[in-house]
Amino acid sequence: MKAIISHDIDHISIFEHTFKDAIIPKFIARMHIELLSGKISLREYTLRWTDFFKNKWQNIDELITYNNINNVPSSFFIAVNRGVGLNYSNRAALLWIQQMQKRNCEINIHGIEFDDFERICEEHSLFKSLTKSENFGVRMHYVRNNNQTYSMLDKAGYRFDSTEYAFKNPYKIGAMWEFPFQIMDGWILENGKKWQSLNFKQAKENTIKIIDKAHQENLLYLGIDFHDRYFSHSFKTWLDWYMWLVDYLKNNNIEFVNYNMAINELEVNK
Repeated sequence: MKAIISHDIDHISIFEHTFKDAIIPKFIARMHIELLSGKISLREYTLRWTDFFKNKWQNIDELITYNNINNVPSSFFIAVNRGVGLNYSNRAALLWIQQMQKRNCEINIHGIEFDDFERICEEHSLFKSLTKSENFGVRMHYVRNNNQTYSMLDKAGYRFDSTEYAFKNPYKIGAMWEFPFQIMDGWILENGKKWQSLNFKQAKENTIKIIDKAHQENLLYLGIDFHDRYFSHSFKTWLDWYMWLVDYLKNNNIEFVNYNMAINELEVNK
């Protein structure tokens, strides 16, 4: 089994949310709940305010550097459309797309449109024009989908999708590869809540159970989704969990690949 670690970019700055949605009040309520419940320290609480006033809600560069040191291919999903609490501009997205391209990252789209074929095609075309890329994949924001989503993504021209949560090996939908994933940071650490509800030890234990299940199911690839925003000491448990997970996989001789590397392997061996 090999591991594919990818990163969804949901936020870039505080200003993109001002008076546009409820993200900021939810953020403030969340960190107070986590502080009062003992899930975060006073230092983390203070650092979150620091990030807030620095207008910094992304840690893309820091995450790429860490991944490079640990031989983890950086694979990102970045949006070119707004929706469901995701409000950064295409100008902001393009600045980061250019930075990621310079650092040889795999860049895919964090999709918003999932239920209208014409809009799905428009989103695909816009991302293609911004990135100058011909082959790229998609993961839907909040993993939204319906019975027609995957076939529409295939017809729109995506090389792969990684929206499905399932213990399955990659499979074809038309010409498109579907890469189900098994681990997402929020699903581990929040554990059904809207805030962190598990401590570091509990998060590790639950993650190992998932990895063991992936082995039992003979998965070729373990799919992991970690959001760049949490690669920060202001989210210490999340940061510690990600670094532990990378070390755990390395120590268990699990190789890291990105989606394009995996597709090349699958197509050679089919």
